[in-house]
Amino acid sequence: MFGLAGDNPARQAKTGDGMLDTHWLHGILADVQANWFLYASMPLVAAAIGYGTKIAAIYMMFRPLRFIGLKPPYLGWQGIVPRNAERMASIACDTLTARLLKPEELFERLDPLRVAMAIDQPLRVAVEDIVQEVFEHYSPGLWSAAPASMKRAMIRRVQDKAPEMIEEIMAKVGSDLNAVFDLKDMVVSNLVKDKELLNQMFQEVGRGEFRFIRNSGIYFGFVIGCVQAVAWALTHSMWIMPVFGGLTGWISDWLALKMVFRPKEPTRYLGLFTWQGLFIKRRHEVASEYGRLMAQRVLTPSAIMDAILRGPLSDRLYTMIQKEVRAAIDEQAGFARPLVVLSVGSEKYMEMKRVVAAKIVERLPEAMGHVEDYAFEALDIENTLKTKMAQLTVDEYEGLLRPAFQQDEWLLIATRLFLRTTPRPPRRENPDDRHTPLQRSRPAPT
Repeated sequence: MFGLAGDNPARQAKTGDGMLDTHWLHGILADVQANWFLYASMPLVAAAIGYGTKIAAIYMMFRPLRFIGLKPPYLGWQGIVPRNAERMASIACDTLTARLLKPEELFERLDPLRVAMAIDQPLRVAVEDIVQEVFEHYSPGLWSAAPASMKRAMIRRVQDKAPEMIEEIMAKVGSDLNAVFDLKDMVVSNLVKDKELLNQMFQEVGRGEFRFIRNSGIYFGFVIGCVQAVAWALTHSMWIMPVFGGLTGWISDWLALKMVFRPKEPTRYLGLFTWQGLFIKRRHEVASEYGRLMAQRVLTPSAIMDAILRGPLSDRLYTMIQKEVRAAIDEQAGFARPLVVLSVGSEKYMEMKRVVAAKIVERLPEAMGHVEDYAFEALDIENTLKTKMAQLTVDEYEGLLRPAFQQDEWLLIATRLFLRTTPRPPRRENPDDRHTPLQRSRPAPT
């Protein structure tokens, strides 16, 4: 590859008097001088490409939400986070449920009396509507013939019992919360169902880290461009540019990802600068953002209530509520109970109680909406997460964001490698230059 002086190919580019042959160097300098704009643009173009490819790669982590292509998962693309939504949400949720939040601790913060008072009025309206609807359906004759005072008395007795019933139900739920509420299932199900929300969780929590990775493309790309310019000047090989650029790009991408999480402690390098993994360094800022997002978007009172009333364990709660409602109906029906049983029969009476219980469960989410302001304040999930995150080990804390990078990390780097591969630079300006500077410096054979 390098031009050799003299007629002996074994000589190492030396002249007869022992001085280095500089003819090949003059050829390189002449080429650089003639095509200075091309060489000067290489670092700038590489920096722009590095910046652009990292933006594209980060975008491809989260978009598109659904697979686009011919045959999943190979002939097409789906954002890495949405494609692995269940696994990523589950991994991140393991830290949440194991170290940050205990459902029992949260539930203990709710005062049953405050909850009962908050839903008293909407529950009274619901009870009146349900009692009238059920009696008019199962015993229209008896209900229409009953005096208005008797109807009001029966409805009022059930209404007055409702707050006490709510307190009793909350006490039973609190004594065995895991039987009716699965926090992990609630979080994972909601994030898998709403992949846009999962994307926002990772993007907003890792905003600083993604900005660093994006901007690193400029710095690493510029350095790579300088090295590529030197390599091109020395060889003008059609292979050295994409191969060297690709390998260097792979290393730079790997390094950028590592610098997000490593080192875990501030470390001084070469006596010039100190570095700590960016995500580790931003711990307090991340804790604040994570707590805010979880409290406002995921672990909301309405979402928790919906998971309890409609989640995979809701049948147990329904059984519990049904038992309490039937007991309350028997107790509050009072003197009217024999008349009702006589009118509709014992089987119909039992069915009436089941229907009333089912309708109360249907109306509970609406009634519980009046508790949300109190529950949001009482649960105080945002500050709880901030405090608990400060107690996490570095490895546990890292698990909040790391899954977004670990999952198919090789694919992300390979994608950036493909996007970085630089095409061969254009021909030099001098039309007579058909050989590289090294080839021009090679003496004619004797």
